[in-house]
Amino acid sequence: MLRAAARALTVSSLNPKVLALADHHLGGLVARRAQSMQQELDANPASHPFSEIIYCNHSNPQSQGQQPNKFFREVLALCNHPHLLDRSEASFMFSSDAITRAREIVGFIPGKTTGGYSHCQGIEGLRDAIAAGIASRDGLPSYSEDIFLTDGAAAPVHMMMHLLIRGKKDGILCPIPSHSLYTDSMVLRGATLVPYYLDESRGWSVNISDLKKQLDGARAKGIDVRGLVVVNPGNPTGQVLVEENQCEIVELCKNECLVLLADEVYQENIYTDQKKFNSFKKVARSIGYGEGDISLVSFHSVSNGYYGECGRRGGYMEVTGFSSEVRGEVYKVASLSACSNISGQILMSLVMNPPKVGDESYPSYRAERDSILSSLSCCAEAMVSTFNSMEGMTCNKAEGGISVFPSVRLPPRAIEAAEAMNTEPDVFYALRLLESTGIVVVPGSVFGQVPGTWHFRCTILPQEEKTRQIISRFNVFHEAFMEEFRS
Repeated sequence: MLRAAARALTVSSLNPKVLALADHHLGGLVARRAQSMQQELDANPASHPFSEIIYCNHSNPQSQGQQPNKFFREVLALCNHPHLLDRSEASFMFSSDAITRAREIVGFIPGKTTGGYSHCQGIEGLRDAIAAGIASRDGLPSYSEDIFLTDGAAAPVHMMMHLLIRGKKDGILCPIPSHSLYTDSMVLRGATLVPYYLDESRGWSVNISDLKKQLDGARAKGIDVRGLVVVNPGNPTGQVLVEENQCEIVELCKNECLVLLADEVYQENIYTDQKKFNSFKKVARSIGYGEGDISLVSFHSVSNGYYGECGRRGGYMEVTGFSSEVRGEVYKVASLSACSNISGQILMSLVMNPPKVGDESYPSYRAERDSILSSLSCCAEAMVSTFNSMEGMTCNKAEGGISVFPSVRLPPRAIEAAEAMNTEPDVFYALRLLESTGIVVVPGSVFGQVPGTWHFRCTILPQEEKTRQIISRFNVFHEAFMEEFRS
């Protein structure tokens, strides 16, 4: 009699830290249901009371119909196929400044091909260009040796977690709500999450006294808190921090000897005239702290912002305030990945050095950029206004980023119905929304929230015409939902 073959790998034999991630992905329930409904609609368009699934759950602008920037793609095309630069018709097909920029970049690339490896820290000429872009943005020096080019912003976040976290007694202060990248990265490494709650009543600002209380409480439990994550502009909350709040954060990190991990990937997506983006590096220098006074890592990416080049996976981290010995260890971790992809490196250099006044591409570049940001701003304003008009719902203004994060006061009967299904109330709400309207949102549980409150994240990426459909469907659904579960 043959015995059943033993499996080399089972769920129970996996790394328990990986299994623990399941608790962070409640939004996966909604996303998986959306995928199955999409298949049902493809097979039978009459299978649901709507004709399409509207994805407001992911930060993927070009999948929502946003067109890529013409200048960026022209330069990238020429760099990927540099033989075009030697053809006479190139001047008819591409703008003159795109040709000039591509020639310059190809000259930086080892072997003049985007298909090869680069230096593990990134191509030096592109790091020079990015440092120049940072210096222009901040009005302060920036140096190419501080720049590490990466595959998006997730890769350098994982790098820094590798460097900071030694075991479960190490902790990182992380905003709640925030992107699961940070919490999941800590779970994978067995670290202790030290949460600090953003103040929803004050536009999702950072409450320094609460932050200090969380820090002291963690240390009292024997946790070695090593760093502080701050996301500005916020995701999913969409706030833009005022400079005074940033100064408080910098002072805390300096006084408490914390590494400041600054996620600044939405720095160009600002929708209010009352606030502007200031990098944490600029703020630190403005209050008198030099490079040796505070350890700071800043993250940026081409996946985010108005460009939305998610699939290109370009990004960087700027590392300042570390000793030469520590910098060597950062380099060691970076070298484990050989190098980031060359197309992403090129795009990151273009994002930090776009066309300027007088360049042939500048008028079209500026028109594309302004059109995208204007559309996002209009969608955000329409959604915020709509959500604030709904029963039991409040929503802070989206000052930046790509999403709104409304709070929903769910009726007790709805919470009881969710408990009967053994799921979180905000997941229950999101599933009912999906089944009724085809709109996909992310439950607030995925990002974290004050216990007893319920939220969802809705991106502002759909085109303006689609946004009107979302608002109309949402109004009808929410009114019916509240009536169904009214006590």
